[in-house]
Amino acid sequence: MFILSNFLLATASVLSLVLTLYLWIVIARALISWVNPDPYNPIVRFLYNATEPLLYRVRRTLPVMAGGIDFSAIVVLVVIYFLQAFLVQSLRDLAFSIR
Repeated sequence: MFILSNFLLATASVLSLVLTLYLWIVIARALISWVNPDPYNPIVRFLYNATEPLLYRVRRTLPVMAGGIDFSAIVVLVVIYFLQAFLVQSLRDLAFSIR
């Protein structure tokens, strides 16, 4: 059973790393949206390509608030924090309980 426990711990660690990296990508995308970036810059294109599919889905479901403020990045950040607190921690707890 220690093999399954180690596998779950490794999965939780990788998932936590991926979620943290994506969190920083979304933050960078939100910060860069405050200025008028060059759309042909490779970094800007990467940020848009990495975040737009998820942000577009959130924007479709959220109603437009007063002033046209986009809250989709905040919603994605909250979901990432929830997944880190719930899913990653649950995987770690399950791995430790199996040992």
